[in-house]
Amino acid sequence: MLEEIRKAILEGEEELAEALVNKALEEGIPALEILNKACIPGVEKAGALFEQGDYFLPELIAAGQATKAAMNLLMPRVKGQEGEWKSIAAFVIGTVEGDVHDIGKTIVASMLSASGFDVIDLGIDVPTDKFLEVIKDRKPEFVGLSALLTSTMPKQKAVIEALKAAGLRDKLKVIVGGAPVTEGWAQKIGADGYAADAVAAVKMAKSFIS
Repeated sequence: MLEEIRKAILEGEEELAEALVNKALEEGIPALEILNKACIPGVEKAGALFEQGDYFLPELIAAGQATKAAMNLLMPRVKGQEGEWKSIAAFVIGTVEGDVHDIGKTIVASMLSASGFDVIDLGIDVPTDKFLEVIKDRKPEFVGLSALLTSTMPKQKAVIEALKAAGLRDKLKVIVGGAPVTEGWAQKIGADGYAADAVAAVKMAKSFIS
């Protein structure tokens, strides 16, 4: 059963992954075991294949969507297993105000969740004030700012400036990404890092922790 779930995620079969996870839970397989032995290996393999050039963006997107479907079923149960599961770190993520692109950010959120981060996904078109509100409340170690339009890239800078003004900037790591975003832009606006894709985002976040 666990191998079937891993394969469904790797092949981007969202509905199948969801059905198999439901079946595994009904059969009494612990949510934590499904996460550790099926979901994480599946999405990590997809990421590795993408890095090697054996997977392309549509396949990585499909694997991310399948992972998200599985995680939506598992995480409420996993988080309820006190003492058994502890997140690596909290990670607030969202697409900045004025931008309604969701796919890339969703893949990043799914892969971060599967890699052990407690992800707070704020969705799309997120106002600067919303980022600040959630960061003040949840006190995450990371915030991810996605911008898929050149016209919304300045909103990434606006969030960072607002974090500085609120005295929150030094308490977390800011990672930016999105199709028009570059390493140079990340440095210019004072972000801690730039990630070109979901695989890079997970690696970068883990490197900051280590």
